[in-house]
Amino acid sequence: MKIAVIGGGWMGMVLSKRLADQDHSVHIFEREAQLGGLTTYYDYGEFYWDKFYHVILPGDAALLGFIKEVGLEAELRWKETFTGVYVDDKFHSVSNSKEFLLFPPLNMFQKFRLAMTILIGARINDWKKMETMTSEDWLIKYSGKTTYEKFWRPLLTAKLGDSYKEASAVFIWSYIKRLFEARGEGSSKKEAMGYVAGGYKTVIEKTEEVLQDMGVNIHLQTTVEAIRPHGEGGIEVKYGSEVAHFDKVVFTGPVNVLEKVVDKSLVQVSGRTDTVQYMGVACMIIATEKPITPYYVLNIADQSIPFTGVIGMSTLVDTAETGGYYLTYLPKYINSKDEFLRKSDGEIQEIFFEGLFRMYPDLSREDIKRVWINRAFKVQPLQVLNYSEIIPKTSTLHPDFYVLNTSQFIQGTLNNNSVTSHVNKFVEQFGEELKKGSPSQVLNN
Repeated sequence: MKIAVIGGGWMGMVLSKRLADQDHSVHIFEREAQLGGLTTYYDYGEFYWDKFYHVILPGDAALLGFIKEVGLEAELRWKETFTGVYVDDKFHSVSNSKEFLLFPPLNMFQKFRLAMTILIGARINDWKKMETMTSEDWLIKYSGKTTYEKFWRPLLTAKLGDSYKEASAVFIWSYIKRLFEARGEGSSKKEAMGYVAGGYKTVIEKTEEVLQDMGVNIHLQTTVEAIRPHGEGGIEVKYGSEVAHFDKVVFTGPVNVLEKVVDKSLVQVSGRTDTVQYMGVACMIIATEKPITPYYVLNIADQSIPFTGVIGMSTLVDTAETGGYYLTYLPKYINSKDEFLRKSDGEIQEIFFEGLFRMYPDLSREDIKRVWINRAFKVQPLQVLNYSEIIPKTSTLHPDFYVLNTSQFIQGTLNNNSVTSHVNKFVEQFGEELKKGSPSQVLNN
C-alpha cells in the first residue's frame, strides 16, 4: 500500500518505521525543517542538543526497543542521577527510599502517609475511577495537606504550572508509575536515567537514515493544505501546488488542525474541540562553566519562583556533549492560551533571572555565558476531570483514513516511551486492515 503519514514528530517517525517494516510505500509530510516535533534538537551555536529536555528510564521498554531497532543500542549512556525538592528556601534530596524517610520538612507520620500514597498509586489499575477527582484532592486524601504542600504540589507544578488544580488524579497516578521506574526497590537502589550519545539529534538523524534506506519518502517544510477522498478510491493529499494520491492516510496532528484540512466526508469529530486544554512551555536554557545543581530534576515548592523546575542536564550528560558548558533547563509549564508564552525572550529572561538568583545567591550574571529561550504552545493535553468523556471523539468515515494523535492519551503521561507504545498498539490493531483495506474503527476509545 502507498500510505501517507501526516506529521513527522516522534509519533509519525515511529509509525513510518512500523509501516515500512510491513513493506508499505510510506510518505511523511512535515511542515518543519527537521523531523522530531517536540523531540527535535536545537542549534546552540557551539553544539547541538535537545530543544526541550528528555530522559530515558530503564523501564521504557517500547522506546528502548525502537532505539535498538535503528542500531543505537550501543550509544545508550546510563548514569546515577538525583532528584531534589526546593522547599522553605532549602534544597533536599529525595533520590531514594532512605532520603524519603529523612525528608526534613515532614514528620514521621507524614512520611508514612507519603509512602502509603505511592504504594496505593502504584497498585491502582482502574484508572477510570481516578478521573472523577483532582490530583490535588486525591493526594491530600491519602497524604494529608502538609505532605501535599511540601512534596506533591511541587511535582504537579513542575509539569502543569498553575493548571495543576484542574488535573484529574489520572495524571498523578500515571506519573507515579513512571517516576519510580527510575528507581529500584529499597533504599540501597540508585536512581538511573539514560540518554543516547549526541542526544535526540543522533536518534532523529539515525532514524531518518533508516527510513530513507527503507524507501520512505520524507517531505520536510511541506504544509498539507487539504486531505480528501479520491474519486477512484483511496485518499488525495494536497500540498502546495501538488496533489498526491494514496491508498491510505494516517493523520497524527492535533484535532483542531485535522478539522481545518481534512474533508468532512473522511472523519466525524463529535463534541467540542475547545474542551481540550493544551499545556504550553516557555523554557530558558543557560550555559555556565560550573555546575548549578546536583539534581537532574529539582521540583520547586515556592510559588513565587517564576519557573516550575530546574533540570540539571549536565548531571546526566557529559559536558563534552554540550561544548564544555554545564547546561541547565528552566521550564515554566503554562496553559497554551496564557499571555506569558507571548512575552519577548528578553522579558522571559529577566523574569527567570530574578527567581534564579534568589534560589542561587552565589550565582551571578557573569557566570551565565549563554542564554536561550525556547517555547512550545501545545506540549500535551491537560487531563481534566472526566477527560475521557469530554474529549472530542474522532471517528473515521472512510476505510482508508486513520487518526492517531496525542488526544488519545487518556490514561498516561505524554513521553516518547508512551508514544512509541501507542504506535505499536495501533499497528497491532490495524496492521492487517491497512494491508487489506477493511473498514476502519473509532480510534479514540
